[in-house]
Amino acid sequence: MVTYKSFDTSPVVAELELAAMELSSSPSSSSRPPHSLLILPLLIFSLLLKFSSAAYNVTYDSRSLIIDGQRKLLISAAIHYPRSVPSMWPGLVQLAKEGGVDVIETYVFWNGHELSPNNYYFGGRFDLVKFCKIVQQSGMYLILRIGPFVAAEWNFGGVPVWLHYIPGTVFRTDNEPFKYYMQKFMTYIVNLMKKEKLFASQGGPIILAQVENEYGFYETAYGEGGKRYALWAARMALSQNTGVPWIMCQQFDAPDPVIDTCNSFYCDQFKPLSPNKPKIWTENWPGWFKTFGARDPHRPPEDVAFSVARFFQKGGSLQNYYMYHGGTNFGRTSGGPFITTSYDYDAPIDEYGLARCPKWGHLKELHRSIKLCQHALLNSEPKVLSLGPLQEADVYEDASGACAAFISNMDDKNDKMVEFRNRSYYLPAWSVSILPDCKNVVFNTAKVGSQTSTVEMIPTVLLPSTDLPNKGLKGLQWDVFVEKAGIWADADFSINGLVDHINTTNDTTDYLWYSTSLLVDKTEGFTRNGSNPVLIVESKGHALHVFVNQKLQASASGNGTVSPFIFRSPISLKAGNNEIALLSMTVGLQNAGAFYEWIGAGPTQVRIEGMKNGTVDLSSSTWTNKIGLQGEHLRIYDSNGLNGVNWVSTSEPQKEQPLTWYKAEVNPPPWR
Repeated sequence: MVTYKSFDTSPVVAELELAAMELSSSPSSSSRPPHSLLILPLLIFSLLLKFSSAAYNVTYDSRSLIIDGQRKLLISAAIHYPRSVPSMWPGLVQLAKEGGVDVIETYVFWNGHELSPNNYYFGGRFDLVKFCKIVQQSGMYLILRIGPFVAAEWNFGGVPVWLHYIPGTVFRTDNEPFKYYMQKFMTYIVNLMKKEKLFASQGGPIILAQVENEYGFYETAYGEGGKRYALWAARMALSQNTGVPWIMCQQFDAPDPVIDTCNSFYCDQFKPLSPNKPKIWTENWPGWFKTFGARDPHRPPEDVAFSVARFFQKGGSLQNYYMYHGGTNFGRTSGGPFITTSYDYDAPIDEYGLARCPKWGHLKELHRSIKLCQHALLNSEPKVLSLGPLQEADVYEDASGACAAFISNMDDKNDKMVEFRNRSYYLPAWSVSILPDCKNVVFNTAKVGSQTSTVEMIPTVLLPSTDLPNKGLKGLQWDVFVEKAGIWADADFSINGLVDHINTTNDTTDYLWYSTSLLVDKTEGFTRNGSNPVLIVESKGHALHVFVNQKLQASASGNGTVSPFIFRSPISLKAGNNEIALLSMTVGLQNAGAFYEWIGAGPTQVRIEGMKNGTVDLSSSTWTNKIGLQGEHLRIYDSNGLNGVNWVSTSEPQKEQPLTWYKAEVNPPPWR
């Protein structure tokens, strides 16, 4: 039985009673064979299925979502289906449910589904329908943030790269090509959900849908076109007739009846645009994403719990953790640039699908405590009592006598004793106490009573998958393939000047070779002071390896904050012709910002300083380009790759060797 639906069971009971009476009154009932006893259980099951799939209404008022006439106080958890493998989905959803979660939330990832115009993919990690049905089977609700722009630290913000090259297209503004393809994909997803009967109006789990994402931050950059686009997006979404409300997060002019929502570390002070809309928090960040070279982000469970308790204390009714399970950016899905493959997010469920304790357990206790207050919270208006300069109580008491209180200490340094209803309460710094009966504290956000656990990565010895007789090798047998530095086959093209990296590769690969030659006579090879000349490369990002005469000279890169960089390094030249080869690399495309799709990558200026005759500017020289690496072209990472890979076997592969692929076949480590 699907338990997420609130429905009247009386028709089910009536039909079951009638069926039982008919069976018991049948003249031949005493002579029926034993297998006839299965009839009633099967009938019960079929009737329950019949009624559990019935449609139900989702509306809202100023206080909360209303599902089949009942106000709902909801805890939601973001789990992105492409950031874990399908075999993990049931366990992740179940672990969230065990943590006191009512709702699963996910984006829909456009560029993972529409690989090229009208070429759709919904297999493997992108099996959206399967994920939705797993949520449904768990008895939970679902929030579907279709977007289809998502940001999400996802490559190109989830918008397909091919759309950038449709003539005349400008993303996320009143632009006809963009609106055409956006509406087309939005409609495709909505129709897919309707076909599978996944909206609440059809008996499915989806209770909310989202259009666009955090557009309010950038709308003004697009001028009047931005305002028109935001209004168009809202109206387009409403025209889909899903039967459930639509939301727009961080949209400061969301038109009725679309609900504007909050994204932040703290949303207790957030107020919807209209007093007729509920207070919804679509993104509470329990941690943060990680960029290469940066520290591991961490948000203490006490602070996460404080933010949630304050939100409900101040009239919130639906709160979503972004992320509850972050997972992994598989393949080339990381955005950024410089977002790591791990999207762990310091979330309550870690990258591997394990409960992160004490965070998961502490929040579970918080959710239980908040649910004890649900009736009073949703059926009365709060009375706010000042208990000190930074201390206050919000009291919810309805006509039936139900009473719940939240007492908070917003002083982040000092503990306090406060008086509330003739009782004394101790409040640790930066904490909220929850009193479901307005008397007894069942939970304080700063007091962590949950068990702490640490996941330890234990090294294991990997054993060869095949025996190596008569070779005396104790370690693994490695196969090594070294690429040529520079143009490794027929060039793709030659041109005077430097091309933009992204416009050249169309994001089919992270790598692009630039190669040119420099003729140096015997006297020119030496500088005035006898030191080596200095090569300077100015690049829009993201990273660069420099080779001179097929020898690696040095490397450089930007970072997660500033992608552009300037490479500067002495180089060794010889008399005669010198080959200068630059391997430009992208590390995930831009995923947000006004006009973000126009941000390029790759070298823009190349010069050599310190030559006897001064500076040599190579920027306008003839450059030969090759897209991708040879190993990519040969698909040497794939067992079905092309032939022609000259692997060299060794038991001790050379380390720190540039442009080298390493391969070994091993047995999987034993389960512990």
